Amino acid sequence: MTITIDKNSGYCFGVEFAIQMAEDEMEHVEELYCLGDIVHNSMEVQRLYAKGLRVIDREELRNLRDCKVLIRAHGEPPETYQIALENNLELIDASCPVVLKLQNRVKHAFDSIKEDNGQIVIYGQVGHAEVIGLAGQTRDEAIIVTTEEDLDKIDFKRPVTLFSQTTKSTKGFYHIKALIEERIKQANEDSTQPEFDANDSICRQVSNREPQLSRFATEHDVLIFVSGKKSSNGKALYSVCKQHNPNSYFIENETELEKDWFVNANSVGICGATSTPMWLMQQVADGIAALTEPVY
Repeated sequence: MTITIDKNSGYCFGVEFAIQMAEDEMEHVEELYCLGDIVHNSMEVQRLYAKGLRVIDREELRNLRDCKVLIRAHGEPPETYQIALENNLELIDASCPVVLKLQNRVKHAFDSIKEDNGQIVIYGQVGHAEVIGLAGQTRDEAIIVTTEEDLDKIDFKRPVTLFSQTTKSTKGFYHIKALIEERIKQANEDSTQPEFDANDSICRQVSNREPQLSRFATEHDVLIFVSGKKSSNGKALYSVCKQHNPNSYFIENETELEKDWFVNANSVGICGATSTPMWLMQQVADGIAALTEPVY
């Protein structure tokens, strides 16, 4: 049986950059605080904890003074930077450049659309770190939509500017876009339609993985998708795998492997989210090899 790790899987640029910044900084300090998990992968969080990276929440941030805090790739709202100024905190800012650019676009759109009583709508996961940072650019006035039911929060008689969390599904974004267009038409049958500006702000390094994974999934009898349970990107990419290969399994680490999955399989593919480290996928490959090794 052959076991192949997808060469296109693993960290995206933003996550790799943040982890490298954290490791570089920890060479000079015993402990470094990080606002939230640096990556949605518990195995990597544990590895970095052993090196001195301490995860804190927003409430704990307010009580810190005179120390260093890492801003992870997801970015932060303006409030975080204000707290840092007030508490004399040195920020190690590892915000992904793609996310920072999107934050600026959202802020500019919010400032512009206010004159016309417009609304900023963000297609994303409520409570997700990146979405908190994006909504912060609108003084938390942005409308967050995840499902079709969430569209009821929008006033379709007023202008709408739509953005997407960078790690959401491209297919999902365009589905939401089409639904909004239809709802605007329905709400304004007897009047002029308000402006609707849809911005596909999904990271191409993420969206390009969908067609790559589609091909990879069909090339193997069994597919093992490795990701943290909290990863939004992981859930989206796993659904792509499952769609193209019903013998796809979502695991967090090698301890969740089951021998029955590999019966009669000639090839196994291993892939993961943009938050999945390559060393973890290699551990899973080693675990599969040990699990399926013939006994003589």
